[in-house]
Amino acid sequence: MSTSNHSPAISPSEPRFLITRLSALGDCIQTMPMVCALRRRFPTSHITWAVEKASAPLVAACAAVDRVVTLPKGLLTSPAASWQARRELLPLQIDVAIDPQGLTKSATVGWLSGAPRRIGLAAPAGREISPWLNTELVVSRRAHMVERYLELLAPLGVESPAVEFGLRSDPKAVATIRAWQQRAELTTGYAVLNPGASWDSKRWPGERFAQVAAELGRYRGLPSVIAWGSQRERILAEEIVAASAGYALLAPPTTLLELTELLRGSRLTVSSDTGPLHLAAAVESPCVGIFGTTRRELCAPYGDGNIAVQRVYDGNPARKRPGSDNWAVRAVTVEDVCEACDQLLARTESTIPGRFVALPVGRN
Repeated sequence: MSTSNHSPAISPSEPRFLITRLSALGDCIQTMPMVCALRRRFPTSHITWAVEKASAPLVAACAAVDRVVTLPKGLLTSPAASWQARRELLPLQIDVAIDPQGLTKSATVGWLSGAPRRIGLAAPAGREISPWLNTELVVSRRAHMVERYLELLAPLGVESPAVEFGLRSDPKAVATIRAWQQRAELTTGYAVLNPGASWDSKRWPGERFAQVAAELGRYRGLPSVIAWGSQRERILAEEIVAASAGYALLAPPTTLLELTELLRGSRLTVSSDTGPLHLAAAVESPCVGIFGTTRRELCAPYGDGNIAVQRVYDGNPARKRPGSDNWAVRAVTVEDVCEACDQLLARTESTIPGRFVALPVGRN
């Protein structure tokens, strides 16, 4: 095992790569710039991405990816699942496996593929036993996750590449969302507010989302669409709509590809640190991210035009547990978020005076 940022560049004219970012929608999205940069450097290469089922449709929409291998959860605890993964990956004759996830399970998939070169992150970014399963380790020096993942291409001769996400539009999803926009009379523009999150500690209070929707409607003439995924999130979204003074409406049920188009068509997205926030950034919807239990330096919505609002950071490991306290995101006020929204909207509506109160809000 070697630790290097400057190993010799790969030599085959048509190298075969495997990406082992298996889970977490937001993390998969933040990995896409690395895959796009890999494609630009090796335009005739074949790129396979191994991922769990939930994120597979979006990974398949990345223009840089040739093939998606869908893996079951619990791969490490099921010998049958591990054997099946090896049977599917070995015939691909992978030359280089790249492990941006930095966990035992993701590094194991690279090892199961039979790839002779397996590039991963050195500790502490590379966790558990992943540094022992990868053959080349990259010491991470960048703060943001997108840029950390890009550092993994240094052993292949790729340095400081441009960032693009490469998310293609699905024609059926485009048609579905455009038809809904017409029915909802949203052709002049809308904001998307996403109140859901994978951790309870990331959830900003629903009544505050309702206040933001009311402010956007009253002072910007901008209706808000409240996004949701699970049934629990739908109930929360309906409560926000009911409390928004008539300025918000419920998003339709969406697939990941339809959500992509809903966000692509929005003039603004407001969300906690969760998958839809990073999806919005990937399709260039101006973003306001609300942070408390993750560090904005690592996970802010990527792009110069986006704003990450954070007052405090909760690093308690218990913050990931169901029912955990959301005290850190509650430190972010409605005024904080509205002021950030006003800044983003003012960039495209410079003739409209700002109404929201300016506060010394932390942002990227």
